Amino acid sequence: MSSNNTRSRQRGRVLISSLLLLLVVTIIALSMFRSFGIQERIAGNMREKQRALSAAVTAEEFGESWLMNNATSASVQCVAGVLNGNVGQGQICNTATALKSVVPNGDVTTVPWTIGGAPVGVTYLPTSMPVSTTTSYTAANVANPTYYGTPTYYISDMGSSADPSIPGEVYQIDAYGYGGGATTVAEVESTYVVYTTSSSPTI
Repeated sequence: MSSNNTRSRQRGRVLISSLLLLLVVTIIALSMFRSFGIQERIAGNMREKQRALSAAVTAEEFGESWLMNNATSASVQCVAGVLNGNVGQGQICNTATALKSVVPNGDVTTVPWTIGGAPVGVTYLPTSMPVSTTTSYTAANVANPTYYGTPTYYISDMGSSADPSIPGEVYQIDAYGYGGGATTVAEVESTYVVYTTSSSPTI
């Protein structure tokens, strides 16, 4: 009789131990799945950040190229309105309308840039960049997802070179680009000095 009771108690301990072990394994598995989900979201966010940065750099480089070919153009009083760099449009905004002087509160990090509530700048859309303001990912565009908006740049004339022995003009180029959504934006900025020589302007 005593032997049978001992065996029953032992079987009960094995059952409880097995249930505890199963509970521990389940918690570990759930933690791993949650961790994988977080890592996947982080990777997705990093990808979107990189796409936005690439779009901004593309616009900035195009703006730099346009400036290199048009540095002798007179700067103008820029007003609200968006020009299209894809059809050769562009402008150099004078010191009175430098970007930080015209955007609300001088905040160039708020996009799109506006003057009096209307967008301003020059857009440039590479042919390989699909743009859609309605979607970022669909089954049809996983391989080549769309961008939320067209990359835009703005060239500001910052005035004469600080070095009086080398006459020239200083320009600032700001550009921004979107990832797949309105909340994924990157902005870049570069400064160019165009020095005037006896033969031709150089950058």
